[in-house]
Amino acid sequence: MASLLQRASLFSLGIVLPCVVLAAALKVDPAKSSVSAVFKQMNVPVEAKFKKFSAQIDYDAARPEASKAIMDIDIASFDLGDPEYNQEVLKKEWFNAAQFPKASFASTAIKPNGSGKMNVSGKLTIKGKTADVHFPIAVKKDGASTVFEGALPIKRLAFNIGEGEWKDTSMVADEVLIKFRIAGSQ
Repeated sequence: MASLLQRASLFSLGIVLPCVVLAAALKVDPAKSSVSAVFKQMNVPVEAKFKKFSAQIDYDAARPEASKAIMDIDIASFDLGDPEYNQEVLKKEWFNAAQFPKASFASTAIKPNGSGKMNVSGKLTIKGKTADVHFPIAVKKDGASTVFEGALPIKRLAFNIGEGEWKDTSMVADEVLIKFRIAGSQ
């Protein structure tokens, strides 16, 4: 009887397992990847990079809707190109890096949108505030790597970035563009 039950279970697994399609985890190449924020200060564009971040991308080119992406950004790695400015933006009025050391993104849906393009939806958390976001990305091959590029527009005040006197958007604009390029291979 046990042998019949074992054979039935193995037969069932043999039918079910091939039907389960899992997206493959990509190994992200930090040297070919980047995350930055572009904003205007006194109407002059400024781009600052996040030097430390991690990304986990499970990608299935044949079924992009089965794909998932998670990203964590080390807030203390924000680099404006000047050590004094870097320390200033980590303070409570800006990123409050002591209390909120990471920003994160987790996809909730990825949908194809034409050749080499996808629409991504997910949850973005910065400074303890979480918002639903939607943005397009481009996907392309670069040698053995798959590259995901995009830009996510946000409003900094929606995440309490710039409190007190810094809520005034005449000095630092409310609009921020988070640009990313993530390269990974299997």
